[in-house]
Amino acid sequence: MSVRRGILFDIDGTLVDTSYLHTVSWWQAFRQAGMDVSMARIHRAIGMGGDQLVHEVTDGAADDQAPELIASHDAVYSAYWPGLRLLPGARELVLHCHRAGLVTVLASSAGSAEFDVLTKVLDLDEVIDAATGSADAESSKPDPDIVLVALDRAGLQPENAIFVGDAVWDVQASGKAGLRCVGLESGGTSAAELIEAGAVRTYRDPADLLAHFDGSPLDFR
Repeated sequence: MSVRRGILFDIDGTLVDTSYLHTVSWWQAFRQAGMDVSMARIHRAIGMGGDQLVHEVTDGAADDQAPELIASHDAVYSAYWPGLRLLPGARELVLHCHRAGLVTVLASSAGSAEFDVLTKVLDLDEVIDAATGSADAESSKPDPDIVLVALDRAGLQPENAIFVGDAVWDVQASGKAGLRCVGLESGGTSAAELIEAGAVRTYRDPADLLAHFDGSPLDFR
């Protein structure tokens, strides 16, 4: 019996070019609530679930305002939906994994409406074997819940899967779930930071990973 192997993909900043749009949207949400939080600090927290991001960038001072801030962020961010674009090589990388016989999984913390928009931009429903969103887990990244649910839905064991993400929170979440993480710099986090967080290898963007697929951690041959 052959071993089932697969790739779990984060979406924001990994496959779709959204990290800085999220940063601006959170900045505006905080400003609307009368809070001055720098974009640099917000950007470093992108990839966390909304509740954890609010706690991170305000040192817990705005925890009770998290639902309102998340709603404000979502409202601002939705204005960018029509212009969302894939990162270079994103669709081709997922297709290559599928054609290589790997189970392909989307492991995102996005809410349901946002997730629908992102998957329409990807336009890969026919090759995605399983997917998760924020409603599927009790705790968001960097907690491992999303990753664990994705593994379970895909019928994968951690040792036979690789997570591909762009944030240190992706690396931390996958590590807690027991699987290796490949980091992409396409979300604005440096290779050095991703490696320090525990990524086994880094690449510039999906196109760079695809160009070096043979011999990469995704190449299970």
